[in-house]
Amino acid sequence: MNEWQITAVISQFRHSTSARSLHLALSEPFQGLPGQHLDIRLTAEDGYSTARTYSLSDVREPRVVEVTVERADDGEVSPYLVDVVEVGEPLEITRPHGGWFTWEPTDTAPVQLIAGGSGLAPLMAMLRSREIAAPTVPFNLVYSLRSPDRMLFADDLRQLAERRRLPVHLAFTRSAPDDDARGARRLDAAELAAVTMSPDSEPAVYICGPNHFVEFCAAAMLSAGHDPRRVRTERFG
Repeated sequence: MNEWQITAVISQFRHSTSARSLHLALSEPFQGLPGQHLDIRLTAEDGYSTARTYSLSDVREPRVVEVTVERADDGEVSPYLVDVVEVGEPLEITRPHGGWFTWEPTDTAPVQLIAGGSGLAPLMAMLRSREIAAPTVPFNLVYSLRSPDRMLFADDLRQLAERRRLPVHLAFTRSAPDDDARGARRLDAAELAAVTMSPDSEPAVYICGPNHFVEFCAAAMLSAGHDPRRVRTERFG
């Protein structure tokens, strides 16, 4: 059974018209792992309640966590989290859960991250933790998104790329910036194999995004020769 605690929204950052990050101050501190998620529950005045699961996008502090939410227009929880809840208001959450799709900073193996849309959220927790706890571990990121105005963590990714902390490959699928030589198109297996780590380096591969995206990328990585025991997936939708 889930144990719930009351948190307070202490700050927020809007990434786009449909997504924002919430920083939550914990009444009962915990240390989450990069890649874990938690449940957020909303309760109406008439007693009706509903909960949804959201990935943690920052786990560096035990007293404050960050969740990043993209609005599902037919959702019951995400529209409130993206458009309604304000700084200072309470939110009810569980402790983090999920142990398969996690990265331990003590693991020195290379890491390949592949994100589709808001699937970047748990991978950002890994990137941020790596910068503090294991900055020499090789990382590589492939991020597929519809258009520049849908990008999450744009400043973080730009700084990581400019400081050459890791390769960042952006794949826009519907519209791309004018200076993007790649243009707008879907990722295919050949491109994915060209911009990701070689199977010979034996990386841990983390893939997160919509169902169809995760299925395609996982199959492409296996076809490229990656060890299926080292390919981990997290999917939504």
